[in-house]
Amino acid sequence: MCNDYRLMVDVASIVEDFAELKIKIRFGEGTPNLEAREDIKITDIGPIVRTIDGARDEAELVQRRWSWPGQNKRPVYNFRSEGREFNSNRCLIIADGFYEFTDPKDPKKKRKDKWLFTKKDEPIFCIAGIWRETPEVGQAFTMLTMEPGPDIAPYHDRQIIILERKAWANWLDPNFSAKSLIKPLPAGTLVVEQVG
Repeated sequence: MCNDYRLMVDVASIVEDFAELKIKIRFGEGTPNLEAREDIKITDIGPIVRTIDGARDEAELVQRRWSWPGQNKRPVYNFRSEGREFNSNRCLIIADGFYEFTDPKDPKKKRKDKWLFTKKDEPIFCIAGIWRETPEVGQAFTMLTMEPGPDIAPYHDRQIIILERKAWANWLDPNFSAKSLIKPLPAGTLVVEQVG
């Protein structure tokens, strides 16, 4: 399951991508200094976009912690989507790549093989997420998961939900059915590269 993702693009590029979809990005907490990062890991801070009072044409970009403590105190960084609607606290997790790990092909290799997934012909993509407030860590987000699509199935038995660009505004709208947006991408949408 996804426990490591990447974001190498700057705030201006993110704002531009959302503007193309007629979504104005606001910075209620000030414009964040997003440094390019190869690895954003569980409990790290990452940028998310969430609705402002349910408006479809504007949203805020804030930085929050990835994962909140679960009942057993282990981090909740992935959350199953099956059978749920998510009528509140939806967010878009901005990324330009994510990683999956498999047992090494080379039996002498100690570490797992690391695979980078990027979206073909798109500089960034959004992962469906939810956020919540907890007494332990304040506001934090988690990535929603589903059965794997054709590009991910050879590498893992679950996958994060990558939303089509045209669905970003609908995901932020709590009146829009989450179940209708949760589906695998068509085969060949993701580019896979071994990076470790």
